Amino acid sequence: MRVGFGFDVHAFDAAGSTRPLVLGGVVFPGEVPLVGHSDADAVAHAVADALLGAADLGDIGGLFADDDPRWKGADSIVLLADVARRVTDAGYRIGNVDCTVVAQKPRIAPRRDEMRARLSEAVGAPVSVKATTSEGLGAIGRVEGLACWAIAAITTEEIG
Repeated sequence: MRVGFGFDVHAFDAAGSTRPLVLGGVVFPGEVPLVGHSDADAVAHAVADALLGAADLGDIGGLFADDDPRWKGADSIVLLADVARRVTDAGYRIGNVDCTVVAQKPRIAPRRDEMRARLSEAVGAPVSVKATTSEGLGAIGRVEGLACWAIAAITTEEIG
């Protein structure tokens, strides 16, 4: 068994971008979007990094660089599915991923099941989603952005 850890943080777009807020592959209508080169889905990014770390395949920034125009506005669920394929192609079976979103806003609970479903479909294994606030402390508490932590468990494929 191997374990990997992922983390991502993005600032909210104070400039008032018209793109949507996307978390775990789910659009949160009417919420302030995050700043980022792709769709800025911090949840999908943290899950991807956890999987890549577990399989020792680098990190999301190395695969999908934020200075590469191919990834401008990219759907992070598509990127996550590519990461999951790379992990399985490397001979691993994805056991599960657990992630925690830390945000004052938006409220995650009403959309948690949709997020779990989108992430699990992309990964091909169960992905749990939990949420908490930072109790008003720091940049996250001041609603300047949000963060996500994720941990993934993978095993070596049985052959024969």
